[in-house]
Amino acid sequence: MSPADVAAADAADPLAPLRGRFRIPSGLIYLDGNSLGALPAATPAAMARVVEQEWGEQLIGGWNTAGWLTAPQRVGALIAPLIGADANEVIACDSTSINLYKAAAAALALRPGRAVILADADEFPTDLYMLQGLAAQTGASLRTAREGGFEEAIGEHTALVALSHVNYRSGRVRDMAAITAKAHEKGALALWDLSHSAGALPVALNACEADFAIGCGYKYLNGGPGAPAYIFAARRHHAAAETPLPGWMGHAAPFAFEGGHRPAVGMTRFLAGTPPILGLAALEAGLKTFEGVDMAQVRAKSLALADLFLAEVQAGAPGVFDVASAPSADRGSQVALRHPEGYAMVQALIADGVVGDFRAPDILRFGFTPLYLSHADVAEAARRLCALVASGAWRDERFSRRQAVT
Repeated sequence: MSPADVAAADAADPLAPLRGRFRIPSGLIYLDGNSLGALPAATPAAMARVVEQEWGEQLIGGWNTAGWLTAPQRVGALIAPLIGADANEVIACDSTSINLYKAAAAALALRPGRAVILADADEFPTDLYMLQGLAAQTGASLRTAREGGFEEAIGEHTALVALSHVNYRSGRVRDMAAITAKAHEKGALALWDLSHSAGALPVALNACEADFAIGCGYKYLNGGPGAPAYIFAARRHHAAAETPLPGWMGHAAPFAFEGGHRPAVGMTRFLAGTPPILGLAALEAGLKTFEGVDMAQVRAKSLALADLFLAEVQAGAPGVFDVASAPSADRGSQVALRHPEGYAMVQALIADGVVGDFRAPDILRFGFTPLYLSHADVAEAARRLCALVASGAWRDERFSRRQAVT
């Protein structure tokens, strides 16, 4: 695209005004929102209100007067429309890993007589670790399949298919509807990790008849570092699904202090310990950046930004990178490039004011967050990457692999 074309694309962008909802450091092009979302402009004031007015003035009374007790349900209801769920099917709590464990254990218990969990061999490591631990504790077996072989690998002994909707390395989008349908055809359940898709592209859990889903709050949902995660269970499973971590906040009457556990109705049963109110306040502020946002427009802009970046890099540095990403229709909101010296290149690019990230062994990964990125940002980022390649600046010892990976 010519500079005039880029300017025209930004002028016609219906999402351009949303950039004002975020605080982006001056002079920085941030292409790492798929790892940590930018700070929403409203978050500092929201946090200050909770700390100074609610906690500071109401003290323990805040649990009742400030709505702390219902924060997990309230925040879950804000996430629900972004993932194609009903408000009472999502609750915000704990971490992604813990929620994965809870959802997978609940799914296994719903399929007695079956003991196979099927996952992607290239799944995000913590998902595999949690599933390995669950399998060891329950006597189940964890099996993995490669891209394109999930449906064929689902068998009569499969209890659960657990996959990321978008692969964290390549950014490839899995066919949620087709894989879920195949799992159900074989009598298995489907659990989806939405960490790299929620807030970046439309997700339709109920339309796809997904059984369970989990995801983080700190990437495209802009909830801040270590933000609380969330868990979804289709309403049809609410009465029978049981969490393996039955904490007091998941009790039907937590303040009755009974000696035995009685699960609460609906998604509240998936709560464990006391809700992290400060983290939930930041996540709630992040979710409010989506007010009035059309996810179809988000998806269209995401694809346009990624296509622009790829085209500019391939034109400016022909043959330098192998493209590890899928074609547009099958790609999430990121681009993955391969190069043997990818780590050093990413570090050099960060030093030049363009923040991407690196994934071993050789992936330069760039995330495109339509709410706060412009076409001009992306074109300039590609120009700087091509200039870096041409100059060889990344060969400077400061950027070598001997430095700590960030």
